Amino acid sequence: MAKSTRKRDTHYHKDGSVRAKGWLRDGQLDGYWEWFRKDGTKMRSGHFDMGAQVGEWTTYNAEGEVHKVTQIKG
Repeated sequence: MAKSTRKRDTHYHKDGSVRAKGWLRDGQLDGYWEWFRKDGTKMRSGHFDMGAQVGEWTTYNAEGEVHKVTQIKG
């Protein structure tokens, strides 16, 4: 069986600005991911384990400051 490897992945808004970036393994979100608003401020960040949200997730307000931290139960 071939060893799976992680690769960087970036998604873009229609205007070309970065919408999300993180890691993929075998086509699934895996590792740290960040989502951004069109103006570039961070909207949300957290970790995935083969497509499942895990650990601490942070939501940011419109100024990019921490609004809420959620612990995802595994």
